[in-house]
Amino acid sequence: MLTLTSPVKTVAHSVPAGPKLAALGLVTVILFAMTTPLALTMALAILSLVIASCGSTFSMALIRSLRPLWPFLVVLALWHLWLGDLAGGAATALRMITAVAAASFVTMTTPLAEMLALFQRLLSPLARAGLNPKALALALALMIRFIPVMLDRFEILSHAWRVRSPRRIGWHVVMPATLAALDDATHVAEALRARGGAL
Repeated sequence: MLTLTSPVKTVAHSVPAGPKLAALGLVTVILFAMTTPLALTMALAILSLVIASCGSTFSMALIRSLRPLWPFLVVLALWHLWLGDLAGGAATALRMITAVAAASFVTMTTPLAEMLALFQRLLSPLARAGLNPKALALALALMIRFIPVMLDRFEILSHAWRVRSPRRIGWHVVMPATLAALDDATHVAEALRARGGAL
């Protein structure tokens, strides 16, 4: 669960987590300010050059991490085709791909320990309210790490449903996905407890 950091060392690994997360926030704001497919295509091209500069192994690993996006892109394409708004659909799809790729880039080049330390510093003022910044930082870091894991699990369940049933995927996979999430959470809690607990 906690091995989403790329084992291939890049220049971005040496950049502290704070500047990378700040840059990610700024990039996201800029992406939502862009409205034309041309501008968003240029943004994706620039990000692609940055990713490609880290080597082919790193680039392919990041591309594979974007596979869970394809169902959302298909639904998005069908919806905008039905509306007759191809430009709007292209802009939304490009914005989604670029934002998720940028987030994956930050995640893959930032060790969990660095991200956890950053969150703990940012949440330290909450200690005055009686909250534990370390526990909150760990929960936040685990949530970020679990998102792509759960997307992969949902994709596996969706494939299994298609193989076994001619019907469309609907609410039927929600319960197995929920049980899988609870099972994963139990395993992580047991691993933390075995190592002395989160606190």
